[in-house]
Amino acid sequence: MDMQVTPISQDAIRVALNGRLDIAGSAKIDVPFNVAVGASRNIIVDMSDVTFIASIGIRTLVIGAKTVQRRGGKLLLFSPQADVEQVLETIGVTDLLPIVRDEAEAMAAIQS
Repeated sequence: MDMQVTPISQDAIRVALNGRLDIAGSAKIDVPFNVAVGASRNIIVDMSDVTFIASIGIRTLVIGAKTVQRRGGKLLLFSPQADVEQVLETIGVTDLLPIVRDEAEAMAAIQS
């Protein structure tokens, strides 16, 4: 699992994840992801290159979303692959981790 952080605006960043968000992937990104979540009010997590997600990976995202929400921000999932999206919808976390399809939708969601 690889992670890249890119500033989008003064209070928003894009976190691009690449690989498998399983136990090994989560262990690799846990600390840098938490640092990124703590440093910005709004987070757009680019999931387009995440090929697999396990419960430990979902836990990482949920903890990040709750941290951001406590500060009045939002964490959005950008364009997950179909299999990953199906897992997220099946377990019912898309209310906490909203899914957006394009950058315009993501920017509108964080500005509302």
